[in-house]
Amino acid sequence: MRSICEYVRTIRFVSWPVASTLILLCLLSVEGVAAEPGAAAFSGKPSEWNGFQRFDFEIDGRPVLVVTPKTAAEGRPWVWHGEFFGHKPAPDIALLQRGFHIVYMSVPNMLGSPGAVAHWNACYAELTGKYGLAKKVALVGLSRGGLYCYNWAEANPDKVACIYGDAPVCDFKSWPGGKGKGKGSPGDWKLVLERYGFKNDAEALAYTRNPVDNLEPLAKAKVPLLHVYGDADDVVPWEENTGLIAERYRKLGGEIVLIPKKGVGHHPHGLEDSTPIVDFIVKHSLPAEKKKD
Repeated sequence: MRSICEYVRTIRFVSWPVASTLILLCLLSVEGVAAEPGAAAFSGKPSEWNGFQRFDFEIDGRPVLVVTPKTAAEGRPWVWHGEFFGHKPAPDIALLQRGFHIVYMSVPNMLGSPGAVAHWNACYAELTGKYGLAKKVALVGLSRGGLYCYNWAEANPDKVACIYGDAPVCDFKSWPGGKGKGKGSPGDWKLVLERYGFKNDAEALAYTRNPVDNLEPLAKAKVPLLHVYGDADDVVPWEENTGLIAERYRKLGGEIVLIPKKGVGHHPHGLEDSTPIVDFIVKHSLPAEKKKD
């Protein structure tokens, strides 16, 4: 069967109302704006981000942004940032070109606490329900964003396609607590106490639900992990975060890929060539790519 656009190109005589409707449908098809059957088109404030359309709106009373691809890939895959959307955007741009949506929900200073996880639950429900995005999402946890991604993933392992951590915080005792090798951040440590509802430092230090402590749900769900980190990081020391994740996840039978950056500290994030990051997310998010394995 010919597409709407092919049909419009072949017709010669048609009333203007019919023609205008056909042209509109054609444009929607070409630009990839049309959602899955039954899914709503994105609303909110439109703008442009690196050549792609961006929409800003609210879910659960929190700001949310969605950057849409020109044409959505099969299954409408998406990437969800824990924090610092727009920093080192090369992987996002490449994934948009592959048909991914890019999402960020602004819940700053909540540091992956139960309140942040509740907001994320509401965001996920609306994006997958109303807007028809894929039921499994690729999570990107950059620095403190690791707390958001891992804590939500460990509460929702069946909803996660994969996790890419970039120098991710995986234990708040390491950062912002500074209870190990790292510098720590007293102001952010105070936020941990407030957001998690701890009465004092002792309660926080006794907490056993940090990402490094709670990997079994992800291992059982066979969620693949990728961590990029600097081996000279003195802000989020890799031994206390990525190192523990890798050791414990492998013991649980989980799959994790490590890409160390020799002599690099907490910054700069990412890779000069982001291909390994993009390939990892594509492999574990697109049905066609999974079938090749």
